[in-house]
Amino acid sequence: MHKRVGTVMIGWVGAAALATGALAQEEQVDQTQPATEADAPSETPSDANFDEAFPQMVSEPLVQGDLAPPGPIIESWEPEQVTSLVAFIEGIGAEGLDPADYDAEALRTLAAEGPSETLDQLASKNFVWLVEDLRDGRTPMEARVQWFVVDPDRDRFRSRELLAEAISTSDIAGTLAKLNPTHPDYAALRAALAVTPMEDAEKHKLIRANMDRWRWLARDLGSQYLITNVPEFQLRLTVADKIISTYRTVVGKPGRTATPQLAEVVSGVVFNPTWTVPQSIVKGEGLGQRVLNNPSWARSKGYRATRHESGWISVVQQPGPTNSLGRMKLEMPNRHAIFFHDTPSRHLFNNDMRALSHGCIRTERALELAITMAILGKGATRDEAVEIATSGEYTKVMIEKKMSAYITYFTMGVDIDGELRTFDDIYGRDAPVLASLDKPRVQNRSGESDDEVIVIENNPLAG
Repeated sequence: MHKRVGTVMIGWVGAAALATGALAQEEQVDQTQPATEADAPSETPSDANFDEAFPQMVSEPLVQGDLAPPGPIIESWEPEQVTSLVAFIEGIGAEGLDPADYDAEALRTLAAEGPSETLDQLASKNFVWLVEDLRDGRTPMEARVQWFVVDPDRDRFRSRELLAEAISTSDIAGTLAKLNPTHPDYAALRAALAVTPMEDAEKHKLIRANMDRWRWLARDLGSQYLITNVPEFQLRLTVADKIISTYRTVVGKPGRTATPQLAEVVSGVVFNPTWTVPQSIVKGEGLGQRVLNNPSWARSKGYRATRHESGWISVVQQPGPTNSLGRMKLEMPNRHAIFFHDTPSRHLFNNDMRALSHGCIRTERALELAITMAILGKGATRDEAVEIATSGEYTKVMIEKKMSAYITYFTMGVDIDGELRTFDDIYGRDAPVLASLDKPRVQNRSGESDDEVIVIENNPLAG
């Protein structure tokens, strides 16, 4: 979500332009058809009452595949190092965090008294709390509605190692500052926060919430990736944090079919896909019998039905202009069955409000995206990709260079024109995040959301 860099000038993207003529047939699909797709600050504690005043010491987060040694993370601090820590805490508001969370006054008083075990404990605790909040985000999991991203930064930036580094180098601020997200949109939000008066509490809070959302993701998203901001209804193909192409999207309807937030990997491109119709439609809506009873209608829609020995009917929609997945889908295995795909109902991209699908993300100029992905992933040459795309035959192209795909939810961010603006909170996900900013921080937010995984039945007709 950075200002796009104009016309594509990267060789592999040129395939889209060269394929324009070959893809003209794609744009001939009826554009007018009706939509059928379906702590608060503490007094200085003595050694005797420290445990009572600060009962929850910080232990290393548990991360997948690595259990840290048990016990608190404590290093020996010099008073000058604690002074640096206090200075960092006092400036943490610039990153959208609250200095009141980190015991600055107690640390300052203890540091003035000289080295002590109590100082070591309190400084270590607050350093690790800062690591957790800067690395993982301050928002507790229960406030991250339908958030299913496992942040790899918990493995890459271990609290114990960072604390040891900060003490050995005495570069407290530098060690902590390198946890900030690298994406330019985070920098844009940070700059906006700096010029937003505290009196504008609503905007101030919204900026902080969306800065925190960036911390929920990996600090570095990678050299090239797809990223879509659901409330903006836009998908970006991004290289080195620069937008190469943008595509309007149709996303899930509010409610049970709202599109979840994911970080997955695109492993292939399916050109001219088939669609195996879910039983909720085959049986529940009577499609199976209709296909069997009306062969000419079934042929016009590309449906083929099979009655099995048990009486069970399966229906598969063949490739073609009426296929509900359109001319392509991106292979992106995940337990939610969410992926990017084309649609024959392209007139829907003209709507301002495009939360219309069953959860999957329908993508404008999908065949152009598919060809670009196949070439970029070196699954096919330019000519091969165009030939496959226009063959009308089901073809899966596995890509050698996998590409990350991020499905995000930002209600303030940089739009495709490079302007920082707000987006409608179409799923009502802001409220719990905003509320959490007014509550005491929750220690150790490693893990995944325990929200229900709503498996999308691959039902593009349910829009």
